[in-house]
Amino acid sequence: MDTELYQLELAIDQIGNKAAEFGLDFFPMRFELCPADVLYTIGAYGMPTRFTHWSFGKNYFRLKTMYDYNLSRIYELVVNSNPCYAFLLEGNTLIQNKLVIAHVFAHCDFFKNNAWFAKTNRDMIETMSVNAEQIREYEFLHGQREVEKILDSALAIQEHIDFYQIVKEKEEPEYQKKCQRENPYEDIWSIGEGEKEEVSPEEKRFPLAPEKDIMGFVMTNSHSLKDWQRDLLAMLREEMFYFWPQVETKIMNEGWAAYWHARILRAMDLSDEETLEFARLHASVLQTSRSQLNPYFLGMKIFEDIEKRWDKPSPEDQLKYDRRGGEGRDKIFEVRQMENDQSFLRNYLTQDLVRDLDLYLFKKQGSQWKVSDTEWEAVRDGIVGNLVNGGHPYLTVEDGNFRGNGNLYILHHHEGVDLDTYYLERTLPYVYDLWGKTVHLETILEERSVLFSFDGKKHTRTSS
Repeated sequence: MDTELYQLELAIDQIGNKAAEFGLDFFPMRFELCPADVLYTIGAYGMPTRFTHWSFGKNYFRLKTMYDYNLSRIYELVVNSNPCYAFLLEGNTLIQNKLVIAHVFAHCDFFKNNAWFAKTNRDMIETMSVNAEQIREYEFLHGQREVEKILDSALAIQEHIDFYQIVKEKEEPEYQKKCQRENPYEDIWSIGEGEKEEVSPEEKRFPLAPEKDIMGFVMTNSHSLKDWQRDLLAMLREEMFYFWPQVETKIMNEGWAAYWHARILRAMDLSDEETLEFARLHASVLQTSRSQLNPYFLGMKIFEDIEKRWDKPSPEDQLKYDRRGGEGRDKIFEVRQMENDQSFLRNYLTQDLVRDLDLYLFKKQGSQWKVSDTEWEAVRDGIVGNLVNGGHPYLTVEDGNFRGNGNLYILHHHEGVDLDTYYLERTLPYVYDLWGKTVHLETILEERSVLFSFDGKKHTRTSS
């Protein structure tokens, strides 16, 4: 065992040095070797320190069962932090761990240098540990069931934040409403004026503009939440802000890691047996499917294509980008820094790549799934469209005083994909519990506008 650990430590040093030689820039690395039950617990929770919830236990059971039956395996987990923590699966072979270590160094480079991660909390492990302790205290003070009820509701809408907003300081609900109605210098400018006209109900509506951050809006303006419950929502919202860049860069991040683990290991002095095992593992990572995209494969192929085109650009590309040849490696580092998945695919998924990778769109026709489009721009736009808002429905709060009685009105911005009505009607009660009054959500179903409502007792649908 000591010999194996020594070889693993030696491999970490060698791979780290090789990654630095290639120009990767990463935080200090901390590796931990974990048994399967520990690694899968971290995988289910998303972090090594986080609050407890029944849904995490459900995730753990699913992941661990897949591992026990040899249907899937988590080889590693890496955390966006400084220093960067990576967890390796105990029982991996040395070559498996070498591939994983190279993969992890590339992930850490991406976390450190991609623009979308620039504002993330690099001390989130400690923050989540503090949050977990605070939640345990709330369970002691208010009861586990009451805390779990709020967590259930918050987790049901946790994806509905606005990562791109300028984060403002928290404001008390009454103060926020007052600021929207009153100008502090109004008395100065109104000297000599007659009595002010009464403001119409429409002008009193809040928010003044559609609000994408549903979680933040409900947390701030709820009619029913107590301070400790608002604090729970603030914790989960903060955690979602931390996770969101990973949602927005899945293809890039995994493609970047696959690109570099291949090049780092090919540059190392592997034995013949290790070379064969590496080839097998790398092929399994890039294995494609007829029904879903493999982010490792697609991301790596796009990075390779960018490097090739900028090293040897076609005449058209030469004119379009006004670049000199031989700059492919610099270009992929630039792309790694500036893009997210949507812009990455929009800008660099070319006609040739769509053809070479045999990409297409498909949809259900009757009881069968059939190819619906193979035209390259339609395929590219279809894939990009599925990545908007991290693949989640785009919803905004339109009115927090709907029909003048404090009801919440949410609008689904329909972009060709209908909402899952089964899921929708089971989510509205959670939003009701957080808001405290009737919740309405408008969407499009079968080309007709439908208003879904829940008043705390029953669901209704109104079509127009």
